[in-house]
Amino acid sequence: MAEIAIDPTLGPVRARTGDERAVLGAFLDLHRAVVLRKVRDLTDADAARRLVPSATTLAGLVKHLTIVERNWFQVLLDPAPGDRFPTSEEDAAASFALSEGETLADLVTAYEAQCARSRELAARFPLDHVVGQPQLGEVSLRWILVHLIEETARHAGHADILRELTDGETGAV
Repeated sequence: MAEIAIDPTLGPVRARTGDERAVLGAFLDLHRAVVLRKVRDLTDADAARRLVPSATTLAGLVKHLTIVERNWFQVLLDPAPGDRFPTSEEDAAASFALSEGETLADLVTAYEAQCARSRELAARFPLDHVVGQPQLGEVSLRWILVHLIEETARHAGHADILRELTDGETGAV
């Protein structure tokens, strides 16, 4: 049988016969990569520019997703003293806000590092591992992974629209 050529950026296709953990991880990593591709080659000014009525920006999306990764993996699975899971609308809104001097390069580096930390933490536990979450009660690692796929994919779609509005570039890969 002839080998089928598959774009190597399409991890979910390569994991199509993998176990549950491989499939979940591949889909999450795909959407993480899409977000990063959406901000590639942008200036700090373009990444911080508001193009929609909300305060959502490309740089803000990267910052928000870094915080989301930290909260759902690090704060829940390996909390440090004083860590708390944010539960207010103010916390959510603040996670998109850019601070003076934050650069897109720094935000991307932080996101990549946090994603690596999330992968490391998730690998330490079985998918059925359950932790407490202040708003939902108990959640499993499986649920956290599915939630992060949903959250990251949703924001990758936002990033796709914002990038198109910025310079006309479209497409996930």
